[in-house]
Amino acid sequence: MPRTDQETHNGFSHISNEEVWPGVDSRYRLIVLAALRSKQLLRGSLPRIEVDMQRRKNTSIALEEVKRGLVPFTIVSIDRKVNDHDTQPAMGEES
Repeated sequence: MPRTDQETHNGFSHISNEEVWPGVDSRYRLIVLAALRSKQLLRGSLPRIEVDMQRRKNTSIALEEVKRGLVPFTIVSIDRKVNDHDTQPAMGEES
């Protein structure tokens, strides 16, 4: 009897560092990207892959799109250093 996808993949346990996920450096980033893309699909965005809409869920579609590198994203690091010319206090700070 063939094993179903549910039996072979329990949640996100099939995601490993060995698999190739273009630009995704951690499983946490993958989950955030897929969640954001899933929300876009829920709100009416068209899938970037060919799917049978009656059989696939938005989360599965989003994960597949991320895996194929079809979800563009930018990693932004927040630099908390104050520039020399920046003399204005940050919000919530007193001068």
